[in-house]
Amino acid sequence: MPQDDQRQTTVEAGAGAAQDNAAAGSRAEGSVDPVAEALALLTAERDELKDRMLRTLAEMENLRRRTEREVADARAYAVTNFARDVLNVADNIRRALDSVPADAKAGTDGALKGLIDGIELTERDLGKTLERHGVKIVEPQGQKFDPNRHQAMFEVPNPEVPAGTVVQVVQSGYVIGDRVLRPALVGVAKGGPKAANPADAA
Repeated sequence: MPQDDQRQTTVEAGAGAAQDNAAAGSRAEGSVDPVAEALALLTAERDELKDRMLRTLAEMENLRRRTEREVADARAYAVTNFARDVLNVADNIRRALDSVPADAKAGTDGALKGLIDGIELTERDLGKTLERHGVKIVEPQGQKFDPNRHQAMFEVPNPEVPAGTVVQVVQSGYVIGDRVLRPALVGVAKGGPKAANPADAA
Protein backbone atom coordinates (compact mmCIF):
# COMPACT_ATOMS: atom_id res chain seq x y z
CA MET A 1 0.00 0.00 0.00
CA PRO A 2 1.33 3.43 -0.83
CA GLN A 3 2.34 5.64 2.08
CA ASP A 4 -0.23 8.37 1.23
CA ASP A 5 -3.08 5.87 1.33
CA GLN A 6 -1.90 4.56 4.68
CA ARG A 7 -1.80 8.12 6.06
CA GLN A 8 -5.35 8.83 4.85
CA THR A 9 -6.67 5.62 6.43
CA THR A 10 -5.11 6.56 9.76
CA VAL A 11 -6.65 10.07 9.64
CA GLU A 12 -10.08 8.64 8.78
CA ALA A 13 -9.82 6.13 11.65
CA GLY A 14 -8.85 8.91 14.08
CA ALA A 15 -11.73 11.07 12.92
CA GLY A 16 -14.14 8.18 13.36
CA ALA A 17 -12.88 7.52 16.89
CA ALA A 18 -13.27 11.24 17.78
CA GLN A 19 -16.84 11.20 16.50
CA ASP A 20 -17.61 8.10 18.56
CA ASN A 21 -16.12 9.73 21.70
CA ALA A 22 -18.10 12.95 21.11
CA ALA A 23 -21.34 10.96 20.70
CA ALA A 24 -20.64 9.02 23.89
CA GLY A 25 -19.95 12.28 25.75
CA SER A 26 -23.17 13.85 24.58
CA ARG A 27 -25.09 10.75 25.67
CA ALA A 28 -23.42 10.96 29.11
CA GLU A 29 -24.34 14.63 29.48
CA GLY A 30 -27.97 13.95 28.59
CA SER A 31 -28.38 11.03 31.03
CA VAL A 32 -28.96 11.46 34.84
CA ASP A 33 -26.30 10.20 37.17
CA PRO A 34 -28.13 7.71 39.48
CA VAL A 35 -25.72 8.37 42.38
CA ALA A 36 -26.32 12.14 42.24
CA GLU A 37 -30.08 11.62 41.97
CA ALA A 38 -30.11 9.30 45.00
CA LEU A 39 -27.96 11.76 46.96
CA ALA A 40 -30.34 14.62 46.15
CA LEU A 41 -33.35 12.55 47.28
CA LEU A 42 -31.64 11.56 50.53
CA THR A 43 -30.59 15.16 51.22
CA ALA A 44 -34.16 16.40 50.69
CA GLU A 45 -35.52 13.65 52.94
CA ARG A 46 -32.94 14.47 55.61
CA ASP A 47 -33.84 18.18 55.51
CA GLU A 48 -37.55 17.38 55.80
CA LEU A 49 -36.99 15.03 58.76
CA LYS A 50 -34.74 17.61 60.44
CA ASP A 51 -37.41 20.29 60.02
CA ARG A 52 -40.09 17.99 61.42
CA MET A 53 -37.86 17.07 64.36
CA LEU A 54 -37.18 20.74 65.17
CA ARG A 55 -40.88 21.55 64.98
CA THR A 56 -41.70 18.63 67.27
CA LEU A 57 -39.05 19.71 69.78
CA ALA A 58 -40.44 23.27 69.77
CA GLU A 59 -43.98 21.97 70.29
CA MET A 60 -42.82 19.76 73.16
CA GLU A 61 -41.02 22.70 74.80
CA ASN A 62 -44.15 24.87 74.48
CA LEU A 63 -46.25 22.05 75.93
CA ARG A 64 -43.83 21.66 78.84
CA ARG A 65 -43.94 25.38 79.64
CA ARG A 66 -47.73 25.51 79.34
CA THR A 67 -48.06 22.47 81.62
CA GLU A 68 -45.75 24.06 84.20
CA ARG A 69 -47.85 27.24 84.15
CA GLU A 70 -51.07 25.28 84.51
CA VAL A 71 -49.67 23.24 87.42
CA ALA A 72 -48.43 26.42 89.13
CA ASP A 73 -51.84 28.07 88.63
CA ALA A 74 -53.61 24.97 89.93
CA ARG A 75 -51.47 25.06 93.07
CA ALA A 76 -51.87 28.80 93.60
CA TYR A 77 -55.59 29.04 92.86
CA ALA A 78 -56.92 25.60 93.83
CA VAL A 79 -58.49 27.00 97.02
CA THR A 80 -60.19 29.95 95.26
CA ASN A 81 -63.79 28.78 95.62
CA PHE A 82 -63.25 27.52 99.17
CA ALA A 83 -61.50 30.76 100.17
CA ARG A 84 -64.33 32.82 98.69
CA ASP A 85 -66.82 30.91 100.86
CA VAL A 86 -64.63 31.31 103.96
CA LEU A 87 -64.64 35.09 103.47
CA ASN A 88 -68.30 35.10 104.55
CA VAL A 89 -67.20 33.56 107.86
CA ALA A 90 -64.50 36.23 108.24
CA ASP A 91 -67.08 38.94 107.53
CA ASN A 92 -69.47 37.56 110.16
CA ILE A 93 -66.70 37.41 112.77
CA ARG A 94 -65.80 41.04 112.01
CA ARG A 95 -69.46 42.10 112.25
CA ALA A 96 -69.78 40.34 115.60
CA LEU A 97 -66.76 42.24 116.95
CA ASP A 98 -67.93 45.57 115.48
CA SER A 99 -71.35 45.13 117.09
CA VAL A 100 -69.81 45.44 120.56
CA PRO A 101 -69.37 49.14 121.43
CA ALA A 102 -65.84 50.19 122.30
CA ASP A 103 -66.76 51.40 125.81
CA ALA A 104 -68.66 48.18 126.53
CA LYS A 105 -65.69 46.15 125.32
CA ALA A 106 -63.33 48.09 127.59
CA GLY A 107 -65.59 47.71 130.65
CA THR A 108 -66.29 43.99 130.33
CA ASP A 109 -64.76 41.32 132.50
CA GLY A 110 -65.24 37.68 133.25
CA ALA A 111 -66.98 35.42 130.74
CA LEU A 112 -67.99 38.19 128.31
CA LYS A 113 -64.42 39.46 128.07
CA GLY A 114 -63.21 35.88 127.46
CA LEU A 115 -65.81 35.49 124.68
CA ILE A 116 -64.71 38.71 122.94
CA ASP A 117 -61.02 37.76 123.28
CA GLY A 118 -61.80 34.32 121.85
CA ILE A 119 -63.58 35.80 118.84
CA GLU A 120 -60.67 38.18 118.18
CA LEU A 121 -58.22 35.27 118.43
CA THR A 122 -60.37 33.27 115.97
CA GLU A 123 -60.34 36.20 113.53
CA ARG A 124 -56.54 36.47 113.74
CA ASP A 125 -56.07 32.72 113.24
CA LEU A 126 -58.44 32.71 110.29
CA GLY A 127 -56.51 35.58 108.70
CA LYS A 128 -53.17 33.75 109.17
CA THR A 129 -54.62 30.55 107.72
CA LEU A 130 -55.87 32.40 104.65
CA GLU A 131 -52.47 34.06 104.21
CA ARG A 132 -50.72 30.67 104.34
CA HIS A 133 -52.83 29.68 101.33
CA GLY A 134 -52.04 32.87 99.40
CA VAL A 135 -55.16 34.85 100.36
CA LYS A 136 -54.38 38.37 101.56
CA ILE A 137 -56.61 41.17 102.74
CA VAL A 138 -56.82 44.45 100.81
CA GLU A 139 -57.19 47.53 103.03
CA PRO A 140 -57.28 50.49 100.62
CA GLN A 141 -58.00 53.23 103.17
CA GLY A 142 -56.22 56.41 102.03
CA GLN A 143 -55.09 54.90 98.72
CA LYS A 144 -56.00 56.03 95.22
CA PHE A 145 -59.10 54.29 93.90
CA ASP A 146 -58.16 51.29 91.74
CA PRO A 147 -61.09 49.92 89.70
CA ASN A 148 -59.26 46.60 89.36
CA ARG A 149 -59.21 46.04 93.13
CA HIS A 150 -61.90 48.32 94.52
CA GLN A 151 -65.62 48.76 93.96
CA ALA A 152 -66.91 52.29 94.58
CA MET A 153 -70.19 52.32 96.50
CA PHE A 154 -70.59 56.08 96.98
CA GLU A 155 -68.75 59.40 96.79
CA VAL A 156 -67.86 61.51 99.81
CA PRO A 157 -67.34 65.30 99.50
CA ASN A 158 -63.97 65.83 101.14
CA PRO A 159 -61.81 68.76 99.96
CA GLU A 160 -58.95 67.77 102.30
CA VAL A 161 -57.82 64.78 100.21
CA PRO A 162 -57.27 64.39 96.45
CA ALA A 163 -60.32 63.39 94.42
CA GLY A 164 -60.43 59.64 93.85
CA THR A 165 -58.93 58.77 97.23
CA VAL A 166 -60.54 55.95 99.21
CA VAL A 167 -61.86 57.58 102.39
CA GLN A 168 -64.07 54.78 103.72
CA VAL A 169 -63.94 50.98 103.51
CA VAL A 170 -67.36 49.34 103.73
CA GLN A 171 -66.06 45.82 103.21
CA SER A 172 -62.47 44.61 103.01
CA GLY A 173 -61.25 43.11 99.76
CA TYR A 174 -59.08 40.04 99.26
CA VAL A 175 -56.60 38.86 96.65
CA ILE A 176 -55.31 35.36 95.99
CA GLY A 177 -51.88 35.38 94.39
CA ASP A 178 -52.09 38.22 91.89
CA ARG A 179 -55.83 37.82 91.26
CA VAL A 180 -58.67 39.65 92.95
CA LEU A 181 -60.72 37.24 95.03
CA ARG A 182 -63.17 39.93 96.13
CA PRO A 183 -62.95 43.68 95.48
CA ALA A 184 -63.04 46.02 98.45
CA LEU A 185 -66.29 48.01 98.75
CA VAL A 186 -65.27 51.61 99.29
CA GLY A 187 -66.37 55.23 99.48
CA VAL A 188 -64.35 57.61 97.31
CA ALA A 189 -63.59 61.30 97.88
CA LYS A 190 -64.77 63.87 95.37
CA GLY A 191 -64.19 67.58 95.02
CA GLY A 192 -60.68 67.68 96.52
CA PRO A 193 -57.48 68.72 94.76
CA LYS A 194 -56.33 66.61 91.83
CA ALA A 195 -53.91 63.84 92.67
CA ALA A 196 -50.29 64.65 91.79
CA ASN A 197 -49.14 63.16 88.52
CA PRO A 198 -45.74 61.41 88.92
CA ALA A 199 -44.83 62.45 85.36
CA ASP A 200 -45.30 66.13 86.25
CA ALA A 201 -43.00 65.84 89.26
CA ALA A 202 -40.19 64.35 87.16
